[in-house]
Amino acid sequence: MLAAIATLLCALAIAPGPGPAVLAVVLSLSLSRSHLDRDLRGRIEAAIALPVVGLAAVGVGMLLHRAPWLGALVFVAGMFLSIWLRRFGPMARRAGSLIALPFVALLTTPHIQAAPTSVIPAPLVPILIALLALLWVSALHALAHRTHFLPPARLHEPPAPAPVPSREGSLRPIASTRMAIQMAIALAASFVVGYVFFAERWAWIVLTAFIVISGNRGRLDVAYKSVLRVLGAAAGTLLALTFTLHLGSRDIATVLLILAAIFLGVWLRPLGYAWWALFVTLALALLQGFAGSSAPLVLWPRLEEIVIGAIIGVATAWFVLPVRSTAVLRRRIADALAILADALDPATPQRRSDDFIAAIASVKQIAPAFRASRLIMRHVRTFQPADWVDALTACQGPAVALIDRGEAPVSVRKAIGAARKSMREPAEILPALQEMHDVLAGDSGNPASVAP
Repeated sequence: MLAAIATLLCALAIAPGPGPAVLAVVLSLSLSRSHLDRDLRGRIEAAIALPVVGLAAVGVGMLLHRAPWLGALVFVAGMFLSIWLRRFGPMARRAGSLIALPFVALLTTPHIQAAPTSVIPAPLVPILIALLALLWVSALHALAHRTHFLPPARLHEPPAPAPVPSREGSLRPIASTRMAIQMAIALAASFVVGYVFFAERWAWIVLTAFIVISGNRGRLDVAYKSVLRVLGAAAGTLLALTFTLHLGSRDIATVLLILAAIFLGVWLRPLGYAWWALFVTLALALLQGFAGSSAPLVLWPRLEEIVIGAIIGVATAWFVLPVRSTAVLRRRIADALAILADALDPATPQRRSDDFIAAIASVKQIAPAFRASRLIMRHVRTFQPADWVDALTACQGPAVALIDRGEAPVSVRKAIGAARKSMREPAEILPALQEMHDVLAGDSGNPASVAP
């Protein structure tokens, strides 16, 4: 948040107007979440690539205004490329993140008319703001790590292996290609619907479709995120209408409320995406006063566009090369069990529990959607994937205790092996994970976590 405010003040100094200010905040928040600044190499890559990508984004932004259909085509191609590059490993994944940042910012900034009072040429302003955002995010993250306000950054994480194409080839593309195709189709459909039916407000349909389809962890995850996006936006709309009825459009209180809303959105986002949607909707609604628009006249149509974008995102995830959410969950649980088996293998020279904890965190990322589904499908489905997550999570404490002590009992390794084999049959997964927990807890002497 401090990085966003610092970049905002710099943006207002070099290019007064809401447009550059919004871009400054969006890029600061995005860069902060992307962790591109976590090491020197990443910062150098970002510093070199951001000006190039920024120039390309400026060109796409001009096309979206002057040649909308051509701009939409280039935008869709750029977002497809940013996701498709993930198949080539960590370096390409970082490049994809850099490509995506300015394109996403374009969906927010076209709503704001910047004041043309800057002495800096307009095409250079986004580039300068991007570099300022990188500077402030890097500086404040480094300071936070040095003062132990944040935990030390892990600079030498093992690189994630690049996905290996399956034998099915083009009949069943690998995950990154499927996600890229889904994103391209969702964005293309959003542009068509937006341009044809909502000529002045198309960006909110495109933005919502992008949000709900990005980071696709399966159909259930997209549907769950869409519901949270709509509910959060609806709550944010009602809250924004309440504030705008009592505040002037350019009052200092409005500025403070915008910053407070962004802070609360970032802070509460780990608790649920609906919080982020609520407070971002509130912040953007309050910002309408600075753009010369009437918030009440804009908010209700915007909510309609958010619903349309969410429907497009869900439909795309469901019918275009769909990814089964349970398959994603089983893959992540299998990866966590493989890491645990390796950590408790006597032949492993150096054992560390951090990798297993990170694997558990990866499983937890997709747990909320399954827990919501469990509430609805408890009396319909014979097995509940959310129970797998609870059982595996309960194993974390005893497993970490064994890894840290350097112990690897035979009974534990057999239980882990049985759990790994159970991944082939959904009905066998929960009993195998519960049995593994009981063995881990018994051998570690740490039965604090109880499997369901």
